[in-house]
Amino acid sequence: MICRDRAPFFADGATVGAPQAVQVADRWHLWHNVSEATERAVAQHRRCLRALVTAAPDPDPDPEPAPEKDSSGSPWPTGHRFADRTRARHADVHALLEAGHSRRSVQRQLGMTWRTVKQLAEAKAPEELFTGQWQNRPSVLDDYKPYLDDRWNEGCTNAWKLWEEIVPLGYKGSYQRVRAYLHKKRTSPRPVVARPPSPRTVAGWILRRPETLPEPEQLLLKTVRTHCPEIDALTRHVRAFAVMLTERQGERLPDWLLAVRQDDLPSLHTLAAGIDRDRDAVIAGLTLPWSSGAVEGHVNRIKMIKRQMYGRAGFNLLRKRVLLAS
Repeated sequence: MICRDRAPFFADGATVGAPQAVQVADRWHLWHNVSEATERAVAQHRRCLRALVTAAPDPDPDPEPAPEKDSSGSPWPTGHRFADRTRARHADVHALLEAGHSRRSVQRQLGMTWRTVKQLAEAKAPEELFTGQWQNRPSVLDDYKPYLDDRWNEGCTNAWKLWEEIVPLGYKGSYQRVRAYLHKKRTSPRPVVARPPSPRTVAGWILRRPETLPEPEQLLLKTVRTHCPEIDALTRHVRAFAVMLTERQGERLPDWLLAVRQDDLPSLHTLAAGIDRDRDAVIAGLTLPWSSGAVEGHVNRIKMIKRQMYGRAGFNLLRKRVLLAS
């Protein structure tokens, strides 16, 4: 019997070194693989976690004062540098024209082109010039703003990290554009709202035994499952695998793999494909009593002793400490 991790080189080494042996996939590593896939699947549906945030209305709201708008209905607030510059230039041009200067004279005095003077002179109000390239300009970031908003609401405010997250999603723009977008969010007043739980927290609810979950967490998980069919299916599959693992029902694995592939859960599909390539060893791990749990415990204990020495001691001291501790 060879109890091993599910890494391909372990399987190849066991096959070459002991072809007559029965290979058993270690149950701890199987559950660890399921745990990682579960967290990835929940992260892919993090929007569903907003259902857990119940924003109670403020009985006496004191909203931030809205920026004052010009009586002319200007779409640009005071303080916008392009708008302020246009208003100032418009005022200068019209002041000179009202003083009796010609447009050519205004052009020379203000150092403007004839076309600019003509546009400013013909505009009765500067707001008439607030069109075109200044408004509603498409940006390469537009398609990724919902994702950035979601991550921002989850508490991730690091511009560099968010830029690294959207690049694999297809974003071709610069980091500076992401930083500028988040700077506006950072400097604008935001209402204080509760944060939804992290994907790791929700994955922990799914992975734990249902009977050991406190009642508040059971209700929260039920709410998420109600609002997200994918997380509901994920919970059912994970708990079915847990039953196979704890009750040694390896014969149910083919049916479990078939059920997983019928739902839109890419992370579990990847896990299922890996299990399928190592099906015999996984079925043996879910059926036979053999496990390398004791060995994993000793490995963790040795790692703990090694960390206590902060990398400053050699193998001889580590060996002596392990033997003396035993």
